Amino acid sequence: MKKLGTTTIVLIVVAVVLFFWGKSTYNGLVSKEESVSAAWSQVENVYQRRADLIPNLVATVKGYAEHERETLQAVTDARTNATSIKVENLSEAEIAKFQNAQDQLSQALGRLLAVREAYPDLKASQNFSELQAQLEGTENRIAVERNKFNEAAREYNTAIRQFPKNIFASIFGFEKKGYFKAVEGADVAPKVEF
Repeated sequence: MKKLGTTTIVLIVVAVVLFFWGKSTYNGLVSKEESVSAAWSQVENVYQRRADLIPNLVATVKGYAEHERETLQAVTDARTNATSIKVENLSEAEIAKFQNAQDQLSQALGRLLAVREAYPDLKASQNFSELQAQLEGTENRIAVERNKFNEAAREYNTAIRQFPKNIFASIFGFEKKGYFKAVEGADVAPKVEF
């Protein structure tokens, strides 16, 4: 039996170390990418919860405010648009399109909730109050889940840009994920007048 040379042993050790390091790096990137996907699924989940509450809210308001058809139609149309947008690769453009549709729905909901001021009986309605509380809770959940998504995307994007993981990321096709961003003008507090 032939003895292995020192150079051969060193090469084998280096190859084994590189293999396990590469495996660990690749699996770590896959894990981070899956975390981003899971966070995105939760964002979609809370937006879907809001979309599911809207028909009940609209039906409750219809009973009190039959002539508010324009506002009710705007909410229904915005809900349809918001639930029709599907984000496939979590790119900046796709997330911006999704966010725009959700923002339009939020604005329409704001107008619908403002209708309650014109209808004192509606404000006193238990169904309306419960639905409004659920929507408010859902809006808080949306903010929390969007924040969690942005954090997962930040960790993933940082990992795929760091050397030497960026080499693995480019070889295996790991691409940057988009973020949720504040709506233009969100930094200015709304003016409230009585």
